[in-house]
Amino acid sequence: MPVAARRTHVPDILDCLAQLSNDEVPTPPRLARAMLDLLPKKVWSNPDYKWLDPCCKSGAVLREVAARLLVGLEAWEPNFAKRREHIFRNMLYGTSVTELTGQVVRRSVYCSHDASGEQSVVRFKHAGGNLPFVPTPHNFGQDGTSTKCAVCGAPKELERGVGRENYAYAFIHGTYPTKEMSGMKFDVIVGNPPYQIDSDGNTRTKPVYQLFIERAIEANPRYVLMITPSRWFTGGLGLDEYRNRMIHDRRMRALVDNPKLFDCFPGVEIKGGISYFLWDRNHNGDCDFSTRIDGSIISAIKRDLRDGDGVLIRDNEAAAIIKKVLKKISARVEGEFGPQVPFGLRTNYRHAAEKPFRGSIPVVFGTKIGYVRSDQLERNHDFVDKWKVLIPMAGDGHGRETSYVIGEPIAVAPGSACTQTYFIAGMFDTPGETENYAHYLATKFVRFLVLQRKTTQHLTPDRFRFVPMLDMKTRWTDEKLYKKFGLTAEEREYIERSINPRTVNLSLDSPIPMSHLPGGNKHRSGVREDKE
Repeated sequence: MPVAARRTHVPDILDCLAQLSNDEVPTPPRLARAMLDLLPKKVWSNPDYKWLDPCCKSGAVLREVAARLLVGLEAWEPNFAKRREHIFRNMLYGTSVTELTGQVVRRSVYCSHDASGEQSVVRFKHAGGNLPFVPTPHNFGQDGTSTKCAVCGAPKELERGVGRENYAYAFIHGTYPTKEMSGMKFDVIVGNPPYQIDSDGNTRTKPVYQLFIERAIEANPRYVLMITPSRWFTGGLGLDEYRNRMIHDRRMRALVDNPKLFDCFPGVEIKGGISYFLWDRNHNGDCDFSTRIDGSIISAIKRDLRDGDGVLIRDNEAAAIIKKVLKKISARVEGEFGPQVPFGLRTNYRHAAEKPFRGSIPVVFGTKIGYVRSDQLERNHDFVDKWKVLIPMAGDGHGRETSYVIGEPIAVAPGSACTQTYFIAGMFDTPGETENYAHYLATKFVRFLVLQRKTTQHLTPDRFRFVPMLDMKTRWTDEKLYKKFGLTAEEREYIERSINPRTVNLSLDSPIPMSHLPGGNKHRSGVREDKE
């Protein structure tokens, strides 16, 4: 084939960047373009707007902004060189999350990591140009004795001396915009903020993206456009106040949810998916809520985000179903749940005997049965003699199109306890009610309602807030439930398509589920319970 006839795919270098660390997930250019599509067209033809990305990682967002402005401002300034000079020098600003990403950002936007060098498309006096990395200390109190940063909650171990990254982000710690920029007013704040930072001695992570968004909104620009994990819709460590503010902020003009795992950031697992939103200072009303899968919008509707009873319902079709259900219920399954650690026995409880002894009480672990004395139970001794339905605290959390949502319900006869691995989802006086309740929790109808308040694998009782508590003398089936709550054929089909079948684990003639004994499908010999 002649050379001229060959077609060679030249990939965008920013599509090839890998994740640098937990807080440095580069934005793929195609995602940046989809996000920028939310902005009104008029922003691309206004030469007076100032744009800010306070959390640059690869430069993809600002590079895409620049590309659109170069086209949109052509009528204002036909000379390309003058137009580019104005855009890069007077319109685009930002700071990077680390020194390394700062160099990548300037290379992406200015074509040179040194904005003062000869290779830079616009020559600045300083190497950082309008896109510097601003080293910033954490705030460990005036005397420096606090073990956590007062701003972001980072552990003191992250301050590792000059020349080492400490992940104290300038925008949320108040060092950027700099003092020289104090009089500057930004019109559009865009970006993909760091999602988390180590906390509690590096034993778990704490979200920080909400701090960027809160700071951006406080600056009161015309628009805020950000990408974040969608876990804030229903949960997240320390996100309750943030969720409440965002749901009730009527300036939320549009929100695009991407629930499919790996859909937006290939190779990066962000459980619960990601979303991007447009906050519009002059908007006051409902939000255009869209669901995007494989790059295409599959559902879009204007909604009042406050209708989720404390959470943001991410499924447009589910929102209509929930509204029908809530009109007809008085009691909810949430109220039937026992405490998180019902008997005071943690998941990794190590003082249970392997074999029964006189007067022992069997304890249901995640993968086995142990035996304890009555006085080893720290609380709720009366629960032992109840018929109970247990459900695992952890279930499917991967945001697939079809889902099991919760683990297999276990109905057990009186006489046993359980560790923190299980919730007691309900207690009854008869085996019939216990069996019916286990089957009820396994219905697609119930699990579909739970799914609307769940974005991670872990369950909490409030995930069942939309689930009605009905008379358990009746064996409820999906067909009976669809009819009771007046669901249309389309709504029924949507639930059936969204949720996988779920079996139940019945142990109505014994307090010990056979599944947890040697030979049972749950039993794992030699498995430590704190590693489940």
